[in-house]
Amino acid sequence: MFKSQEKKGLNYFVHESTYIDEGVQIGENTEIWHFCHLLPGVCIGENCKIGQNVMIDAGVIVGSRCKIQNNVSVYKGVVLEDGVFCGPSCVFTNVTNPRAEVERKDEIKTTLVKKGATVGANATIICGVSLGEYCLVGAGSVVTKDVRPHALVIGSPAKQIGWVSHAGEILGSDLVCKRQNIEYQILNGKLSVK
Repeated sequence: MFKSQEKKGLNYFVHESTYIDEGVQIGENTEIWHFCHLLPGVCIGENCKIGQNVMIDAGVIVGSRCKIQNNVSVYKGVVLEDGVFCGPSCVFTNVTNPRAEVERKDEIKTTLVKKGATVGANATIICGVSLGEYCLVGAGSVVTKDVRPHALVIGSPAKQIGWVSHAGEILGSDLVCKRQNIEYQILNGKLSVK
């Protein structure tokens, strides 16, 4: 385990209050801030921003260009693809029915957060689901089932109320992203660039 300000010869930043266990891989230009803990075998891609008080469990893979905001725990079984945003204090679970007195390490379920997805502040993601590419989970929502790519979901349990663009803009009935001036279409229940 090491504590460091910046490791010489390495092109990433780790705050001195953070604990990095053995076997952790950190990509170039990644920043890891105050009071974090990365357990053995964690792999973090390039250009990530890891906020204060983040725990990343043993063996978890975090893609490149991800942002994990303050007070998030990314437990074993969670996979974050490239460009994922995890809002402050969002919650991932990894066992459906945990008990303090019953060991369930062999019952961990995989939760896949696909490329470009956003999980809003204080949202809870129940294990075993997949969050589709570029979806947006609203703040405080509770996700209990898979979320389609580009879907905007809110509530408890989370339900789809619309669509979002690659840039995260909520699309109106014309399905045009005003930020990027890109037109989308819905084919077979899926959003795609027109």
